[in-house]
Amino acid sequence: MIIVEDLHKEFVKLGKPKFGIGKKTAERVKAVNGVSFTAQDGAILGLLGANGAGKTTSLRMVASLLKADSGKIQIDDVQVKEGQTASQSRLGILSDARGLYPRLTSRENIHYYGKLHGMDRAVIEKRTDQLAHWLDIGSLLDRRTEGFSQGERMKIALARALIHDPKNIILDEPTNGLDVVATRALREFLRWLRTPEGGGKCIVFSTHIMQEVERLCDTVVIVAKGQTVTKGTVAELMEEAQESDFEDAFVKLAFLQSKEINPSVQGSL
Repeated sequence: MIIVEDLHKEFVKLGKPKFGIGKKTAERVKAVNGVSFTAQDGAILGLLGANGAGKTTSLRMVASLLKADSGKIQIDDVQVKEGQTASQSRLGILSDARGLYPRLTSRENIHYYGKLHGMDRAVIEKRTDQLAHWLDIGSLLDRRTEGFSQGERMKIALARALIHDPKNIILDEPTNGLDVVATRALREFLRWLRTPEGGGKCIVFSTHIMQEVERLCDTVVIVAKGQTVTKGTVAELMEEAQESDFEDAFVKLAFLQSKEINPSVQGSL
């Protein structure tokens, strides 16, 4: 389970000097200004918002890659702090910048992450074989990742993120650039991961694609201007927005109501 309560994060943005001379101007930007959500075990939570809404910054704080200015993050029974390995070991993270090492084979990329998590070699080998079967990447294991298609890279990156069998998984825009076949395969695998047979994983799924949210997510949290706007199932959000189309509901909730966030909703997420 992942619990996020009232997260805040501010950055200093440097601008150009006036008239091209003198010191650079500094502007404080609130990237996250009150994001809250709870992601349950055995379920997929969709984190939805426009570009700049604060989704990725929030997820980086959950992953302990960024320090929150204020707020609370808990993964299972561990309070998250920047750089803390105790919480990182409970997470599998697939970000948009997948960062595979091109000169290493797929197997070497996956094994390297297993070693970073302190896993025994025999366990790494067994887990790699399991992931190769589940993700259908057996033919890719002993090839260098240089030149892989986007779908192939995604599969190897996902295997790398899951090598230590984490209970909680964060996926930030995982279907970017994937074709229909690769997207369908990823969707089915995520559905399986949330089942008891797949480990009853807690999955946070961030995307811009409404169709993926409708087909995949048990609960959706909408973020706008760094704040949580509302949450619910797809059906509940369409009812709240009084729209029959989920994309229309999202636009109404994210863009038209972001200045009227209900405090009681924030506290209940």
